[in-house]
Order: sequence, then C-alpha cells, then structure tokens
Amino acid sequence: MQQPPTMHPKLLMACRLGDAQRLKDLLGEERAAPVARPDLVVVRLDEAERPPTPSSLLEGISAVEGDTALHVVASRCGVNDESWTPFLETARVIHERASHLLHVRNRNGDTPLHYAARNGDVRMVSLLIGLAPTANDDKRRQLLRAVNESGETALHDAVRAGSEGVVARLMAEDSELASFPRDGGGTSPLYLAVLLEEVGIARSLHAMSHGSLSYSGPHGQNALHAAVLRGKVVTEMLLDWNMSLTEQGDSDGCTPLHFSISQEASHSYKMSSKTNKIPWIRFTTLAIDIPLLLLQANPSSTYQTDDSGSFPIHIATAAGANKTVSMFLQTFPDSGSLRDAKGRTFLHVAVEKKRCSIVEHACRIPSLEYVMNMQDSNGNTALHLAVKAGDAKTFFLLFRNRQVHMNLTNKHGQTPRDMSICDIPPGLSYKWNPKQTIQRALARANSNRGVYRGDQFEEEHILRPKKEDEEKESEKLNNSTQTLGISSVLIATVTFGVAFALPGGYIADDHSNGGAPTLSGRYSFEAFIVANMLAFICSSIGTIGLMYSGITTVDLPTRQKHFLRSLFFVSSSLTSLVAAFSLGTYVVLAPVAHRTAVGICMISSLVVIYRSKGRFQRII
Repeated sequence: MQQPPTMHPKLLMACRLGDAQRLKDLLGEERAAPVARPDLVVVRLDEAERPPTPSSLLEGISAVEGDTALHVVASRCGVNDESWTPFLETARVIHERASHLLHVRNRNGDTPLHYAARNGDVRMVSLLIGLAPTANDDKRRQLLRAVNESGETALHDAVRAGSEGVVARLMAEDSELASFPRDGGGTSPLYLAVLLEEVGIARSLHAMSHGSLSYSGPHGQNALHAAVLRGKVVTEMLLDWNMSLTEQGDSDGCTPLHFSISQEASHSYKMSSKTNKIPWIRFTTLAIDIPLLLLQANPSSTYQTDDSGSFPIHIATAAGANKTVSMFLQTFPDSGSLRDAKGRTFLHVAVEKKRCSIVEHACRIPSLEYVMNMQDSNGNTALHLAVKAGDAKTFFLLFRNRQVHMNLTNKHGQTPRDMSICDIPPGLSYKWNPKQTIQRALARANSNRGVYRGDQFEEEHILRPKKEDEEKESEKLNNSTQTLGISSVLIATVTFGVAFALPGGYIADDHSNGGAPTLSGRYSFEAFIVANMLAFICSSIGTIGLMYSGITTVDLPTRQKHFLRSLFFVSSSLTSLVAAFSLGTYVVLAPVAHRTAVGICMISSLVVIYRSKGRFQRII
C-alpha cells in the first residue's frame, strides 16, 4: 500500500496559523479581498511556488503522528481564544476540498474530532459535527463513536480535558457515547471523570445518558474502585447510582472495599441518621470513612476475598489501617478469625508486617483470646511468626499476654523457643540484639522445646560457622575494635587529665598540707575520686583487651573473648565517667546551688539508664 506524502511545509504553516486565505492560495483558488490581520504574516506566492497538483496537496500528512491538514487545524483551535474564527474558516475550506478527511485517523487512531475535544473547544467540535452529513445518521454516528488505538472516543478526550461544554455537546448528539466501551474491557468516560475528580462531568454523563452508561475501568476495575480513592462525595454518588458495583472485583479479584482499606482514611465524617443504613451500627459520634460507607451499602463484602484469598481485614492489617481494623473487629467480631489462603488470621498478618499497634489492640480485646493461638497452614501461631520476624516489640506484646501459649508446635515440631534458637546467626553479635533478646526471654520463661533428639535438631537447624565465614567474621571484629577503641582511649585520656586537675584546686604550698586538694575530706569528693579512678582502670583494661582483639595473629575465638570482655569494661568505664562528672559537679555547686547540683545528677543518670536498656527490658 502506497504511503501518503509528507505534508507540504507551506500547507502546515497555513493550517497552524489558521490562515484560510493562504490556504486558498496554496490550493489554487482565486484570492479574495485581503482582510486586515495584523497578527498574521502575509506571504504572497508566485505561480512557480505553488504545488503543481493542488488537489493532492491535502493528502499529505505530518511526519511524526500522521496528522492530516484537518487534524492540524483542529488541534490548534482553542489555543488562543481571541483568534478562533480563522481556524473555523480554515477547517471549512479543507472540508470543501477534501471532505473525506473528516473521518481520517492518524497513526494513533485519532480523528480531527478527537483533537478538537482534547483541546476542549466546543466551537470546533460543533463545526466538525455539523460538517458530517445530516442526511446520513450512520456517518455522523460513525464520526462520534470512532475510537483510537487506546479504545477511546472523542468523549474520553473531552472528559480528560475537563470541558463540560464539549461533554454536553457530544452527549446531546449521541446519548449512548457514555456506554462505551460496551464490552467492559476498557476505560469508560465515567471512570475518567471519577479518576480526575470531575464530579460535574460525571453527573452530566449520568443525567444525559439516562443512567445507561458504562462504569468499566482498566484491569477489570469499575468506577467505584477509583471513587473510593478520591473521596466521600463521589463514592456516595456512585453508590446511589449503582449499588452492585461493591460486589465487582478487578482482574485480581479486589473489590472497591479492598481498595478503600488499603490506606488509612485521611478525613472523617459524622454519620447522619439519613445515611445510617445498617440498623445494628449504634454510634452517636462515630468517625465514618469510606470503608464504612461501602459496608453500609453491602455488608457481605466483608466476607469477599480477592484472588489471593485475602479478606478485607487482612488487607487493612497489612496496610496498617488501625481504625479500619478496629471497625471490622467491632462491627464484625467474627472477622478476627477469618483465614486467608495461607491459613493466616489478621493477627498473623499484623505480626509479619510488624504492625505493633494492631497487635497491641488485639491483645486488649477479651473476645479475641481464641485468635491468639490460632495456627496457619504451617502450624505457626502469631508467636511463632513474631519469633521468626525477630521483632522484639510485637514479640513482647504477645509474650506478656497470658492467653498466648508458648509451647504449641508447628508442623515441623518446633515451638517458638526452637525457632528462636534456629534464627540466631553464628559468630560474634551484640547480646541485646532482638533475636538474642527473644531467645533469652523464652529461655527464662521456662518455655518448652519440641519432642525430638537434641543432637539431630542441632545438626539440622542450628546455624554453625563455616570455614569461608571466618574472613567476614575477622573483618567484622576489626571494624568493631576500631570503633570501640576510640571510645576507650578517649575515656582513659579524660580521666587521666582529671586526676591532675581536680575541681576546687589545691592548697597553697605555704600552708599546712600544701598541694592537697582544697575539697578533700568531703564524702562527695572522695566518691568523685573513686569514680574517676574506676573509669580510668576500666577503660585501660578495655584498651588492653582491644589490642588483642584487633591483632589478626591471635586466633579468632580468643579475639572474640577479648572483645566481649573489653565491651564490658569500656561500657563500665563510661558509667563510672558519668558518675564522676555528676559527683564533681555536685561537689562544686552544692554549697551555693544545691537544687541545681541535684538536678544535674538526676539528668546524668539517663546515660546509665540508656546503657542498661537491655537489662531493664529483660526485667520487664
């Protein structure tokens, strides 16, 4: 098939400028009396400059999108409201010479009517519709219903442009335009209006189509899927029009309720007596969001799963929508025991996603005691999954709940304590890491282990260091030694200097006991000296241990032992240093500002509390 020629530059210029007279010159028509147009540049064409075949000139298309001359004019009209009349005249001239261009599509499948609607220009839209033969309704209907490569009519472009005038003009011409696509496999104009929050256009589409319109959207969605993510007003509007939209799932089986609970509602509203359609919801001052609107319209959607088997409460939990989960548990108490395709309840999902607030809320509800020990398809309880996730917060929320059984085994015969042992990585690690903390808590609570041979379990499940891991362990030890060594040497340097620059100064040499500290004899001063001495000794011992742990000629287990001892002494030296600072400040300030001195001592204790955070957590 022969390709159309490229559009002549002079023709493209005339179309883009909307210069009907220049277009007539190019097409070989008689020049009319010139019209004063200061905004246009007039270029006279000699006979030699005119194309040799004027009739074929309009068959040219643009190089990029394959637009015809009528496409170009339609795309320019509406860009400048003050000069729209010349473009309309130019379009008429083109149609008189090549009427078939009204139905020609470019490489994207767009007709000139698509371009006019895309610009939101009702004048050009009306002109193009009027150019279609009035005696042939099929031709006009064919123009209005022409779809491009995206499966969209000119009405889609008008909605996307937000032009209510063009939408009304197109719907007045063909009220069935809003029902495309008919097969439900694409995006409808109503879906676009909802997506763009064009509420006025959505109402016009519904009214002018007499309710016979398409709600379809991409990926099997309907307009309500988009509405629940756009606000309460448009959601209520669609629910009033078509309540069955709440039952329809997209290509993944997700209903509008799944969409709405996938994020926490940012706005809340009070329920009025008019909208309270469910008689068993008794709230006087309830903050209502979009999920509750959907439940009022269709309560059974609570029990509708997506293709992965997840109920709405599972989706809300995974998204961390605390208020929505609370609403489900309050309105549908049995929803707490709903299982997804993996046999998980909402509590399993909350633990896996580390949604601590939801786990805490569930632990406070007495009616959910039976959910605490429900097992998934692998036999894991929520406590099993908390141990596996290594999240101390969710673990301790379940651990301190007396309704949670610690000795249930999963399908592999493992209790939570067994899983805690399996997950501890080999090699050197900080003893207050979450996994170590969880393992020690289960051990101190005397929780049981599974029934098996201990040597077999250790052989199959306990992680052991490998030969190739020794280099990584040595590198980790070197980096840790350097970091800790800086702190140790710094503390030793400070405490050494303080020993010869005591607070309060020294007694003059010409007095008795000359050279002695002026504050000697006070209990607080002596405690300061002892604390400073302990800080110096502990940091010195720690420095010596770090020297051994950083030497690669020492075997790895010995280096690890020295490092762990150094860690204890360096942290102890820091505690002693804080105590020395507090006591030294107290000695100096107590005689003149006793309250300030006591306050400083109390605030300084925060350092010791932070250092012993792990111990306090173990006690709790």
